[in-house]
Amino acid sequence: MQTVEMTADQALKSKHRAMWALGDYAAVAADVIPSLGPVLAEAVAAGPGTRILDVAAGSGNAAIPAALAGADVIATDLTPELLEIGKGLAAAQGVRLEWQAADAEALPFDAGTFDAVMSCVGVMFAPHHQVCADELVRVCRPGGTIGLVNWTPQGFIGQMFATMKPYAPPPPPGAQPPPLWGSEEHVRALFGDAVTGVVAQRRMLRVEVFATAEAFLDFFKRNYGPTIAVYRANAGNPEAVAALDAALLDLARSHDLGGGAMDWEYLLFVGRTPAENG
Repeated sequence: MQTVEMTADQALKSKHRAMWALGDYAAVAADVIPSLGPVLAEAVAAGPGTRILDVAAGSGNAAIPAALAGADVIATDLTPELLEIGKGLAAAQGVRLEWQAADAEALPFDAGTFDAVMSCVGVMFAPHHQVCADELVRVCRPGGTIGLVNWTPQGFIGQMFATMKPYAPPPPPGAQPPPLWGSEEHVRALFGDAVTGVVAQRRMLRVEVFATAEAFLDFFKRNYGPTIAVYRANAGNPEAVAALDAALLDLARSHDLGGGAMDWEYLLFVGRTPAENG
């Protein structure tokens, strides 16, 4: 029987799927944050003989480097359009991996299937955090690795979402803010004793592709799905659009280290699922 909650959840997933198809997220991954994927692939020890699942993989920012390292990789995402782009990028680099549309909150794999399960600024955008964490653990084999890269709440992208929040439609009940996945305390609580030997590090990504705050804003308004969606929600309100422009420009300028360079903080979280025999 379809409940009101189930119907609302399906509607939310459809909105998320459509949102990430807006603009050109592959350009964000390739031009702005290309080093994050290789960092994560290395952190989960991607290599020959390892079977890896990349959850909310987008266009393969981490999946492709893991496959290039010799791992057997399946890349999943809620948005098929991103997977199609990823297929082309992988083919251009001469690497083979599987691409499969899937919901991070209901992964279509048996328990204990993968040696490592990872997500690079992806699973953080699924609305129900505990459900996602439980799924990551479920499909990882005993003694396997879970690795995550997520934007922190206090970092640039976390602050960008906080800046956009007053202009965005309110989330449905039960949906949690994405940047919480960048809080070590929050992620440790999600996994509890299902993950051990945790290494959690707050790191900085140096971004030097935007010469000015205006260049940053223009790029994100054209290419980044969440930003595009917020502006579309305010398309009939010029004053709100102008205020959001000003707020995002102020944010970018406040992080300018000179010459347009910025440091964007993220959390690298790596742990192991307990072995079957302790």
